[in-house]
Amino acid sequence: MRTALIDRRDFLRAAGAGFAAVMAPRAWADTLAADAVFATAFVKRDGSFGAAVLSEAGRILHTVGLPDRGHDVTFDPVSKRSVVFARQPGTFAVVFDNAGRDEPLTIASIAGRHFFGHGVFSPDGALLYATENDFDNAAGVVGIYDARSNFSRVGEFPTYGIGPHELLLLGDGRTLAIANGGIETHPDYGRAELNIATMKPSYTLVDRITGDLVEKHELPPALHQLSIRHMDRDRAGTVWFGCQYRGPPTDRPALVGRAARGKELELLEMPLDVLSALRNYIGSVAANAATGTVAVTSPEGNSLAVLDAISGRVVATRSLVEVCGLAPDGAGFMATTGAGEIVGSAGAVRSEPDYVWDNHMLRIPASA
Repeated sequence: MRTALIDRRDFLRAAGAGFAAVMAPRAWADTLAADAVFATAFVKRDGSFGAAVLSEAGRILHTVGLPDRGHDVTFDPVSKRSVVFARQPGTFAVVFDNAGRDEPLTIASIAGRHFFGHGVFSPDGALLYATENDFDNAAGVVGIYDARSNFSRVGEFPTYGIGPHELLLLGDGRTLAIANGGIETHPDYGRAELNIATMKPSYTLVDRITGDLVEKHELPPALHQLSIRHMDRDRAGTVWFGCQYRGPPTDRPALVGRAARGKELELLEMPLDVLSALRNYIGSVAANAATGTVAVTSPEGNSLAVLDAISGRVVATRSLVEVCGLAPDGAGFMATTGAGEIVGSAGAVRSEPDYVWDNHMLRIPASA
């Protein structure tokens, strides 16, 4: 599962009376009553960018401005700070306090590197790891940042693949799972994909202490254009991954798979109507430990699908325009859309027409 962003009682305690004073009474009431809050990046209709903390009812509690489009958010439960990463090929990440008390801190990528939109903290909060592009050498790296020294960059190690995207810290607190999308890009060419004919995606396990490769798994040659992009861990520790296909649009390859340490990757079959609705594109993956389910979204296909984590069987689907952001919520999932909608697990929809919600969302659970 994704790392918990912040304990609700800690959030309220840290925010204090000053935070309560600037919130509308209804939003404050929502926060007090909520089982969780959520974090996500956005683009506003006026062209500005930011990241938001949302209540469980979908109300905006706090926002922080960004210089350009953000992608995903990660959190350090030790320092209670969040980091939102720039969308590829962005060169910034912004560290912010969810309560809005402290000034944000911007991390700039070093020369010859850019961010891929994802990162994760070490268990003690001392280090931040981010997927990056060594674009002149067409190689993926994980940049290492010292969170206790203003996030100064202190090193890097390879991802053992091209075009790394999401990374997860496994349950041992040491091993990083990395989705290498296999697609070569260079900022001189924007977001153009330069090696579609020869791309080779992979899933790697890397020791975050030594930087050594632990395992590497590639898809069969016939699926070399199936880019592995996003991941989450279910309650059993299995890593679920979603893919984006760069081959002929009439093809219908499997788009969702799972990985277990020491085993080959497993791609899951879906009913053809469900698979077709995903339009060869998975935008987000989220696991719900409470229900033993995993959900995936496709903004290209306006589709959300929920699978049983044990059998891999599709148990529910829903059509939502430009749906992508996804996080576990109670007995289901909360989702956000590019049309400004925030859809709760019970099906309630709240609309923020001035906001285009970005690809990912992170749940902030209340502790017992």
